[in-house]
Amino acid sequence: MIGQILPAIAQGIGQTLYVTGASLLFGGLIGLVLVGAARSPLGIIRTAASLYINIVRVIPPITWLFLIYFGLPQYALRLNTIQAAIIGFSIIASAFMAEIYRSGLLSIPDGQREAAHALGMSSITTVAHVITPQAFRVALPAIATYGIGLLKDSALASTIGVREITYYAQQSAKQTHEGLLSFVVAGALYIAISLIVALIARRVDLKLRRKIGVA
Repeated sequence: MIGQILPAIAQGIGQTLYVTGASLLFGGLIGLVLVGAARSPLGIIRTAASLYINIVRVIPPITWLFLIYFGLPQYALRLNTIQAAIIGFSIIASAFMAEIYRSGLLSIPDGQREAAHALGMSSITTVAHVITPQAFRVALPAIATYGIGLLKDSALASTIGVREITYYAQQSAKQTHEGLLSFVVAGALYIAISLIVALIARRVDLKLRRKIGVA
């Protein structure tokens, strides 16, 4: 029976990775803008960024998906299930990634910036070659952890019809009447993918440690 169920559910791996990866990418890019806004010298920009981050984080992911997929068509903006899922998860990821970036930046001592300026480096060069590499290394474990969490949250996309792992597990359970086995297989796939992501993040972290000379 598992020989029938596993291939059926594994069909959803592609869309699970696509939704997760695209959402993490777009969320990460928006997060960079947000963390920049949160550190702006203008109070109104800092306040707006803070409000966005706090509001987005407290609203459940499934609520965002329903707002986008079922709510936006009322305003003539129709999205397919994949588009709605990526937009929804990107919005959520942007707020969490902004906080991760902020923590990474706060971990860099002010002396690093002062030393770079003393050596004649411009602000852009300092950020690009001194601050960012160190901040990214510090933030990488948190980014990987959030990415794994986002992978698990992507299962909620099945509620709007995205054909990812959980969607196919539901279909398998209906067709084979093996609900327990179907969802055990789905869970095992999520675990396997999460372990691979964690391993990749660990290897990247080790390379960055060696590159910038951090123990």
